[in-house]
Amino acid sequence: MSADRFNRGLRLGALAITLSALTACGTATVVRPSGSGGSGASATPKASIAQPGKTVRVQKGDTVYALARIHSITPADLIAWNNLSNPSTIYPGQVIRLYPQGAGGSRVPTTVVTAPRASGGSTTTTTPVATTPPVRSSINWRWPADGAVVGRFVAGETTKQGVDIAGTSGQAVKAAADGVVVYSGAGLVGYGELIIVKHNEQWLSAYGHNRKRLVNEGQSVKAGQQIAEMGRTGANRDMLHFEIRYNGKPVDPQQYLPAR
Repeated sequence: MSADRFNRGLRLGALAITLSALTACGTATVVRPSGSGGSGASATPKASIAQPGKTVRVQKGDTVYALARIHSITPADLIAWNNLSNPSTIYPGQVIRLYPQGAGGSRVPTTVVTAPRASGGSTTTTTPVATTPPVRSSINWRWPADGAVVGRFVAGETTKQGVDIAGTSGQAVKAAADGVVVYSGAGLVGYGELIIVKHNEQWLSAYGHNRKRLVNEGQSVKAGQQIAEMGRTGANRDMLHFEIRYNGKPVDPQQYLPAR
């Protein structure tokens, strides 16, 4: 962002994402079952396949996570494409779009949500992808954690959808801007303990590999507020994997974060 969460309301219900408020200094760690009702799919899709013009009508017992798996779409994309402010409360009869607004033509792959590969291993050569000027954002972004950037965003590289910030176990992970938690869970393969914050109808931010999540879906957070403890779930070192997404599409966080 696993059934009724991001499903609920990048697990979506992330998955993924929308969580209940915590009391001050609360440290509840949300753990959800990995199964999803009503789905014959065996695994969360690593990449979304948009289906322009196609929609599904929610049936009793459906969850965002289950629908995402059935239709080969990541929970995070399904949430973003349908502007689901509370994915945990989709209702029977609701129409869910299986493609982003404005999409047309044949089925095309959209976002990939696998976690970045650890640095230091074998390298692969990738074909350069043409870059476009960054979309303007009115959000006053701030760094979500202190530490050196050890992994950078690479356009078109499915394993480098954001930046990796090195740190120590238990270090504070903070909200990069005001928003509402739309996912708090561990249902997305490769992200470990993940939190997704929705800032407005276009912008989301994701925080992966945490040791502990300190906020629940549906909870409002302020820029700079601690939302998690840094860890290495789904990674081989203590670090934060941080993404910024515009209309579900990953963008380079360093084009929006202040220089440091």
